[in-house]
Amino acid sequence: MTLLVLVETFIMHTHNFSIMNKKSDSDIDDVKVKLDEIHRDIRTFIEDSNRQHLESILAFVRSDYTDVMKKHFISDTEIGLSKNMVKKCDRLGQCRPVFTDILKKNASLIKQPSVDSELIDKKRIEIKTLRESMPYDKCDVCFSEVSDLFEKQVNLMQSLRIYETKKDSKQDISQIPSQSVIHDVLDPLCHPKRFEILKAVSAQSMSFSFLSKLTGLRGGNLLFHLQKLSDTGMIIQQHERGDYMITSKGFKVMESVGEMYSVLVPGEN
Repeated sequence: MTLLVLVETFIMHTHNFSIMNKKSDSDIDDVKVKLDEIHRDIRTFIEDSNRQHLESILAFVRSDYTDVMKKHFISDTEIGLSKNMVKKCDRLGQCRPVFTDILKKNASLIKQPSVDSELIDKKRIEIKTLRESMPYDKCDVCFSEVSDLFEKQVNLMQSLRIYETKKDSKQDISQIPSQSVIHDVLDPLCHPKRFEILKAVSAQSMSFSFLSKLTGLRGGNLLFHLQKLSDTGMIIQQHERGDYMITSKGFKVMESVGEMYSVLVPGEN
């Protein structure tokens, strides 16, 4: 059905509605139902048109700008690793080329018409397995940076619709693992002070003393909440007595909370 036909039908029924105003209430109700149906048809048509327009734009971007985006990925990788990897480490010379190779190969996927979700999952496991083979606690800092760069690449692929995850299909709520979600996600967020800490470190890394001023907590009280966030993988400490920074998991959780809040309380944003 074209938009023109929909509009003409809408006008016709509007005219009939004015005539039937003089008739029974049941007749008027019938017209209202028909008008509601037409409204839904028009809305569907507009949504489909917008979707088609979006697809044409994405197709243009994918065909003309993937080389530019790949170069941006590679530059972003070099800058991110140079800036955020632990400088004083005897494995720096060994790890950085490995990280660069992983991220550059992943960046090359943007030139493909589609990317298999299993391939992305395999690469995530590769990074995780590599981390488990590393000897130092401070390795978390470097691997957090690698994970962030990797997910940034994946997010753009998803925006370009060359990569889709199982999450794009409707979540089966009955399959959500209650205990895991409560322990790993909800419990770390449920305390106002921990939530304030996560909001703060989402923007930049912060020292213990700064977080103490921000939250009004001192010594062991603040350390308790920081440890809670650290134990659940929301934040890490860059090195002993170093600044605290959010992890990839922590940032995703806060992004999800932001999206959820904007849907539930749209007027507040």
